[in-house]
Amino acid sequence: MPKLIVSIDGVVIKDVTLAKDRTTLGRRPYNDIVVDNLAISGEHAVLHMIGGDVYLEDLNSTNGTYVNGRAIKKQALEQNDVIEVGKYKIRFLAGAAAATESLLPVRPPPPAPSGPIPLSSAPTVQSPLGGGTAGAAVMRVLSGSAAGRELSLQKVVTTIGKPGLAVAAVTRRLHGYVVAPIDGETLLNGEPLGSEAVALQDGDVLELGGTRMQFVIS
Repeated sequence: MPKLIVSIDGVVIKDVTLAKDRTTLGRRPYNDIVVDNLAISGEHAVLHMIGGDVYLEDLNSTNGTYVNGRAIKKQALEQNDVIEVGKYKIRFLAGAAAATESLLPVRPPPPAPSGPIPLSSAPTVQSPLGGGTAGAAVMRVLSGSAAGRELSLQKVVTTIGKPGLAVAAVTRRLHGYVVAPIDGETLLNGEPLGSEAVALQDGDVLELGGTRMQFVIS
């Protein structure tokens, strides 16, 4: 499904899956996406999902709705379009993470890590994914001051990386996990990650903003 990655001042604060035909955005609490900021109108904009397309419509807001720096009234959204409302930037992902695994490209095996990898102390849990994944998955940091730390991938979508440098989204699917870039350059096993989602395999190494992380299925 299409997704929105909401950020302010380069910091990702939430991600939203567009699961409805009509999704409203505004300051009032009854909106589907609530942005509590005085620069945002009570009913600021609405997203219409028609078939496989998503249209963004400004609802005569006071400060306007912008896509890629241009004011819009109603516009179809495309992959990686950036919506601006007030100081908030919302990146649109056109469902690349929902691509079927059968269409994902074949990749070379991951290189051996250059240095010791800390042993994981995270307990193995029963997988919520059914038969496709044997256990819980984590991202293990291999470099930098946070080396040795592990980030659990229990949520449906987990954003990783450094806002303002490189950010990617790891999505949990029925039979495994996929990764798709959001902002900046992401390397997967030393190769640039394209615009499409790619299935992750145990031991894959991601690099974002100079930080190396390893995908591990415990």
